[in-house]
Amino acid sequence: MSNNGVSPAPVDKSLPPPARRPWLLAIGGLGILVILGLSLGLGLGLGLKHDDTSSIPDSSSLSPSSTSSPNATPTGAVLPGLAANGTAPALESWQLDTKREYVLDMAWNLTAPPQVRSYNLVITKGLGWPDGVVRDMLFLNGKFPGPLIEANIGDTLLVNVTNGLSDNSTSIHWHGLYQNGTNWFDGTTGVTQCGIPPGQSLLYNFTIENQFGTFWYHSHSGTQYLDGILGPLIIHAPEEAEVRKLYDTDRVVLVQDWYHDFSTVNLATYLEPENENTEPVPDNGLINGKNYFNCSSYGNDSGHTCYENSTYNVFNVEPNSRTRFRLLNTGAFAEFDFSVDNHSLSVIEADSTLVNPHPIDRGQIHVAQRYSVVFEANQSTATNYWLRMSMITFCFTGTNPVLNSAMTAVISYSGNTTIAPSNASVDWKDAYSVECHDLDPFNLVPARAMLPPPATKFYRVDFSFGIGDYQLDRAKVNGTIWSPLANTTTLQETVIGLNSGNASSWSVDEQVGGALPSNNQFVLGVSSTGVEVVDVLVYSLDEGGHPFHLHGHSFWILETGSGPFNWTNYYANLMPSNPDAVANPLRRDTLTINAFGWSVIRFVAENPGLWAFHCHIAWHMEAGLLMQFMSRADMLKTMDVPAHVIALCPSS
Repeated sequence: MSNNGVSPAPVDKSLPPPARRPWLLAIGGLGILVILGLSLGLGLGLGLKHDDTSSIPDSSSLSPSSTSSPNATPTGAVLPGLAANGTAPALESWQLDTKREYVLDMAWNLTAPPQVRSYNLVITKGLGWPDGVVRDMLFLNGKFPGPLIEANIGDTLLVNVTNGLSDNSTSIHWHGLYQNGTNWFDGTTGVTQCGIPPGQSLLYNFTIENQFGTFWYHSHSGTQYLDGILGPLIIHAPEEAEVRKLYDTDRVVLVQDWYHDFSTVNLATYLEPENENTEPVPDNGLINGKNYFNCSSYGNDSGHTCYENSTYNVFNVEPNSRTRFRLLNTGAFAEFDFSVDNHSLSVIEADSTLVNPHPIDRGQIHVAQRYSVVFEANQSTATNYWLRMSMITFCFTGTNPVLNSAMTAVISYSGNTTIAPSNASVDWKDAYSVECHDLDPFNLVPARAMLPPPATKFYRVDFSFGIGDYQLDRAKVNGTIWSPLANTTTLQETVIGLNSGNASSWSVDEQVGGALPSNNQFVLGVSSTGVEVVDVLVYSLDEGGHPFHLHGHSFWILETGSGPFNWTNYYANLMPSNPDAVANPLRRDTLTINAFGWSVIRFVAENPGLWAFHCHIAWHMEAGLLMQFMSRADMLKTMDVPAHVIALCPSS
């Protein structure tokens, strides 16, 4: 709530709604009546036609215009939503206090004996307005974004997830965690578990081994995480002590694109017939769950209600201090260029792999990726500085007239009472990206050198998009369009199949799936009787970049390119791991496959289970861009999936 205990009066003014939202005109009035009814019933005093815009700062001077260049510099004395003395409005009841919750304790004991750490997550639905625009959201423990989960390597996490929704099942995926020996807790609906039904709970119980760093958790049921079911997950280890010498404070920074409609509405529009290549374009973006939005962008017929007090995030730092910013892209679609005015950054982590410090002025972070960067507060304290997160809109296939793609937050030196950065805050001259690609993986050298073992298996995976039956836009992986199994999982079906009279058709080092209850599952058996070292050549037959995430593993990036693949070099150097050719390649779990390009990745298939490999652009995964690797069929045969996990499936 605001300081006086009354919600701010909403503004309902703007441009006409984008063409992709004709449904808003039909239901807009109903939405306003519902909100008005809630307002009167709860005594919140919402004014739905408040026309006094005098309190809205001139957005042209405070945030880059959506029609301006992405490096336009916002200026001004006071940020939107802040009083003249620089005080911020009070948090709403559903807003997580990220300024407190997302600052890590530097006194955390990295060498504590292994212990059990317990968390409870309750998923509910309600109204929220992270950027001032009211919409239906999903909350974790009544808050957005979700709470920080923190543990040490060797700890056991007990996370009890309760589904408080009335009409949808749900799940939680622990993004980047190996789940070795607990494949059924990977949280991938239709692959490793059925969804948690409304009113029920699932206790995720797993031990963290052989990995530490920056991770996150999110729903892996449909597009639910886009509506709020997400949060950071940080794993510590004794090895962190050395890298801690590089910084004095440690903070989490979530960045995401944001939509003003519930995700299922946008998904239905995207997947409707004769609607090829039209991913929903975001309406805004959020940094740690908030951002400024100009309410006047919406007109009276938009169907949206907008509060005037939205504001930028402010990160307070001490002069001459060093801060580790753990950047996580938890969005649906957009890749971001990130930078801080007047300050170089040093990359020290990529997807939980510590790397030798690599200086940059500007970098890119795609959906589901994580980077840690060290920021040194070594500039003048006479002004504050913009932290920039600019969406790479060149990768969008459409436009959105209300989107300001050049997101910003504020870096504020302690004791500086000036809120809005002045013109002394200067953007870097480095060009902004015109295509979606990663930071060059060959510039990110792991701090712990590891020569990948020679490959023993090779597979090629092609993916593409096209119009299929009924003129539906669908993605294909080696010709297969994925959709989650109903009332069962590929894990359960595989365990049953391996113990059936037809076991030989399941325990194969090739495509598995003839006996699955759906032909929409492309499953590659990669290690049937022992550990294999697997090379995968991933070919993009699409015009866009795609961030692919592999569950249950980290992989080495051996080579990337475009055009014909050099088989001679592969057999001479890559496959046998010639040290001069392979060296110390980056290990990560989410890699952008460039437009019409290819990448060779390598992983050790020693982790028994069914592991998804998919594009993490939410719209693309729901269009079918997912496949699975089946590892260690010999161990899967004896895998004892817990009865309470099996019981989530109605047919069990």
